[in-house]
Amino acid sequence: MALDDHGKAAGQEPQKGVWKSGKGKGRHHPKGRQLQDAAWEEVRALLGDRPRARDLLIEFLHLIQDRFGHLSAAHLRALAEEMRLSMAEVYEVASFYAHFDVVKEGETPPPALTIRVCDSLSCELAGAQALKTALEEGLDPTEVRVLRAPCMGRCDTAPVLELGHNHIDHATPEKVLAAIGAGDTHFRLPDYETCETYAASGGYEALLNLRQGGDWEAVQEQLLVAGLRGLGGAGFPSGKKWGFVHANPGPRYLAVNGDEGEPGTFKDRWYLERTPHLFLEGMLIAAWAVEAEKVFLYMRDEYPAVLEILRREIAALEGAGLIAPGYVDLRRGAGAYICGEESAMIESIEGKRGLPRHRPPYVAQVGVFGHPTLVHNVETLHWIARICREGPQVLNATEKNGRKGLRSYSVSGRVAQPGMYLLPAGSTITDIIAAAGGMAEGHVLKAYQPGGPSSGLLPASMDDVPLDFDTLQPHGSFIGSAAVVVLSEHDSARAAALNMLRFFEDESCGQCTPCRVGCEKAVKLMQEDRWDQGLLEELSTAMVDASICGLGQAAPNPIRLVMKHFPDEI
Repeated sequence: MALDDHGKAAGQEPQKGVWKSGKGKGRHHPKGRQLQDAAWEEVRALLGDRPRARDLLIEFLHLIQDRFGHLSAAHLRALAEEMRLSMAEVYEVASFYAHFDVVKEGETPPPALTIRVCDSLSCELAGAQALKTALEEGLDPTEVRVLRAPCMGRCDTAPVLELGHNHIDHATPEKVLAAIGAGDTHFRLPDYETCETYAASGGYEALLNLRQGGDWEAVQEQLLVAGLRGLGGAGFPSGKKWGFVHANPGPRYLAVNGDEGEPGTFKDRWYLERTPHLFLEGMLIAAWAVEAEKVFLYMRDEYPAVLEILRREIAALEGAGLIAPGYVDLRRGAGAYICGEESAMIESIEGKRGLPRHRPPYVAQVGVFGHPTLVHNVETLHWIARICREGPQVLNATEKNGRKGLRSYSVSGRVAQPGMYLLPAGSTITDIIAAAGGMAEGHVLKAYQPGGPSSGLLPASMDDVPLDFDTLQPHGSFIGSAAVVVLSEHDSARAAALNMLRFFEDESCGQCTPCRVGCEKAVKLMQEDRWDQGLLEELSTAMVDASICGLGQAAPNPIRLVMKHFPDEI
């Protein structure tokens, strides 16, 4: 083929090319967002001498969000450059988590002050919607942003909101205005037992004795004798996990699940704000048992005071020589309920979106960075320390209604004294309400949620069922995290179930169609004047059978139990 002087076939028109020479013909830079030197310098200054490790992406996004109040496109581009990641990787992580505000070019950044109003069941019962409406109408939206938010783990003081990082309990518009006027937007540290105080009362003696020549299998047997089971919701026998992880060659890790996001649950926060070192000693005993090379402590971002307590007390452990510097890596969640699922939490620890993994393989075989990983809940580790210090009888000596052990019940809703109550594991809803001072004045028990939204609603007529592992499954429910929310005759079971499904709709990670679409369709069907029960049951079956993780599998429980026990409402 004959070519002319410009390299094109003779007789052909010149081709439009990206890099063609000539005025106005070409592009001066590659496609995509361009790196801005000023933004790059700001990101470098924030990151300092921290290693640019891929798994620290979420931590670095927090640094930028905390400093500037949002994540601008320029800063995301600079962070991608600094970490040698694609812009897509950085953006998909930043946009996945609720606590990151991604601002594109041309968009207005959010106001300097944000109010997050909890709208989960306990707070909704206490008037959260009216509170949110009053704040939206009474505040300048250019100065203060008002958002709805899922459970903040303070259900005992509902309604609750977060002003900056200051949680306002029993919130009212007047309290909020006073706090804004005073610039009161920071968290407060509660009084808690420090490392020095804990050690003075025999703390860490059990850990040191085990390190000097203890047998992990003997400790594992103690846990089994005590009857300790996972207290994050699944209820798997805690001691057996150690053997599963040990069966795989190292390096091994311990990942602590502190993402207490199940609405109605606040037991972990309650313990950590009072006796953090019982938990920390239990954590180090579990790490010793599986010979963990490192501990990843994943704590939800909704607990800023707890995060500060842990930072201080981990530093105290390092100072006391109980752990090597950096052995415990405290990681901060970013507002994603799905990260309470163990494999999604591990994805988040690795700096990714919190998408649950397909199993097998299980995390005991392939966990953090592909290595065998032991996963324990905060309260589970609290009890591991107590069992090692006081013996298995600290749990198994208590018996009620044929059940052994103790349970930490987070109790909220229509009771006189909401709070965390440590009661025998065989306690019924009648026992739990009695411990909480009885029903609130003017209220009569109508229904109750025994273990978070995933457990659905049970009627007052079922007031003799022990709220423990294995006792609720025959009734289509389960104990989960023992988050008990009490409803009265003033409340609608139908509205409560809709509140729960809206939560699942918001918090679905979107990875699998049965959960992502199923929750959305369920909410639409539940908003109708009359429920199409046949269609809702078909939808529930599809979600239970085909969802990847427990979120989609348990989300239909509120639907099914309301249809079963409260048919007159639907």
